[in-house]
Amino acid sequence: MEKAELVKFWLDSAAEDLTACESLFEKKHYDWCLFIGHLVLEKVLKALWIREHYPELHPRIHNLDKLAERIPLELTDQQRAYLLEVNMFYLQGRYPEEKSEFYKICTPEFAQQNFHAIKEFYQWLLNLL
Repeated sequence: MEKAELVKFWLDSAAEDLTACESLFEKKHYDWCLFIGHLVLEKVLKALWIREHYPELHPRIHNLDKLAERIPLELTDQQRAYLLEVNMFYLQGRYPEEKSEFYKICTPEFAQQNFHAIKEFYQWLLNLL
């Protein structure tokens, strides 16, 4: 694929995942909503990475902070801290031994606050493109 096609691929996939997040949130599957929310940000970061480093293949990592660092993106301390927090949604949603604990903290309020923040961060990243 050419650069523009790859960027579009990642952005389209992120948009589809955001739609899935909305549905999961509405159905009160808060843990899965935030898990997929991590993927939304990861995919936009990979689109940004491709924009800067094509034809090199994007890093095969899921750590949002490290992806942003490798692009490189200039982030505030608050933005960097939030990416580190969202990394935990991926880890806690993925591994069974941590999943039950993550499920317990995914109250409607926690999920709403974080899903809103994920959507804001998503829009901010899109504006960089």
